[in-house]
Amino acid sequence: MNKACGWLLGVVAAVGGVAAIGPAGAETLDDVLVAAYGSNPTLMARRARLRATDESVPQALGGWRPTVTFTGEGGRGRYESNVSTNREQVRNPKSGTLTISQPLFRGGRTVAATDQAEANVKAERALLEATEQSILLGAATAFLNVVRDEAVLKLSGNNEQVLKRQLDAAQERFRVGEITRTDVSQAEARLNRAIADRVAAEGTLKNSRANFTNVVGRPPDNPQAPTAGTAVPASFDEVMALTLEKNPSVVAADWTARSAKEGVDLVGGELLPTVALNGEYSRGLATSSIGSEVETLEATVSISVPIYEAGATYARLRAQKHTYGQRRIEVDQARRDAGETATRAWEDLLSARARVGAYKTQISASEMALAGVEEEAKVGSRTVLDVLDAEQELFDARVNLVRAQRDELVASFQLKSGLGQMTAAGLSLPVEVYDPLKHYEDVRGQWIGTGVDKLPGYEQ
Repeated sequence: MNKACGWLLGVVAAVGGVAAIGPAGAETLDDVLVAAYGSNPTLMARRARLRATDESVPQALGGWRPTVTFTGEGGRGRYESNVSTNREQVRNPKSGTLTISQPLFRGGRTVAATDQAEANVKAERALLEATEQSILLGAATAFLNVVRDEAVLKLSGNNEQVLKRQLDAAQERFRVGEITRTDVSQAEARLNRAIADRVAAEGTLKNSRANFTNVVGRPPDNPQAPTAGTAVPASFDEVMALTLEKNPSVVAADWTARSAKEGVDLVGGELLPTVALNGEYSRGLATSSIGSEVETLEATVSISVPIYEAGATYARLRAQKHTYGQRRIEVDQARRDAGETATRAWEDLLSARARVGAYKTQISASEMALAGVEEEAKVGSRTVLDVLDAEQELFDARVNLVRAQRDELVASFQLKSGLGQMTAAGLSLPVEVYDPLKHYEDVRGQWIGTGVDKLPGYEQ
């Protein structure tokens, strides 16, 4: 990876050796990425969604486990009859029943539901990674936009001051008769253009700072321009191979298709028999002048064989097969989209690198040209307009260099995002990386309990 060295070179050159950029206490790109990773609401909401998806696995595993229910009744009744004895009785009936049912076979639905839930969890993990990459890429882009726009504002302000001095000098030369009123008007026109550029740069910077606040959660605090880009593969073939294998959107689409495939078996299992082992214990007590008590203990095996269910199950099975086909097509589209994104990022990176080199050469040549034009103007072989044109060309080259350097860094981060490496772990950020497996392992085998960890967005 070629380093984007000389960031804000145009600013340093324009201000003539002002103190080095990045004073003590300035926040770095890593600082911003850490802040976004730890506080972005969209990212935290996606983590909560994954934790909710984790719970679908123990729900599916519940198909292997028994169900236990207890029912009880109690009351008071008055009974009359026309027999010779006990013509009237008052009873207090009480009964209780404990039932246990253990599924033995559910037509393969428990296996299919578990596999489907596992696939959904893995798809959601990939989508969480995609969200994390989107947030970090947005934070990096917002940071670099602020740095770029601050640099452009400095260049614009410096250019305005240079043209003010140029106008003052032109007015003085006009007073002594060295130049015409036309020359003064040209200098005045360029100054007002510079003022307009500076005002526009101020507005653009405010917009960039607002976007930064939205993504990171706070305003930028004296951002320090990075001096190097991030490592990416050296060849386009390697980029494409890694993208199709590691891109989170492609991975998520693959697991979503796998989930749909398991859904076919899940619905199909409804057409198969079910077998369950049932146990029941009941005890009834009726108190009256003649007390009675009944106690029952029994175990049974129940078999349910679906014969015909009005065609609804068959229709749902056919629909699920179509859904599986849809998901497979969406995988192909996800691969195409990822390939296009990787290609664009790669070409943007190469283009930005080439532009950086060209603009640096242009700046060097423009500085020499401006110095020459100014010397020639002193002896009358060049006009004020020639000097103004040379200054404008140098200013434009410096602004273009700043923008190209920003584009180079953003393109490198976009490329890493396509490769699945624009994550806290992939960037080696100094944070405690969120582990999606921890919650999954905690709840997968949980049989009972309603408590959850106290996390942002949930009040216990």
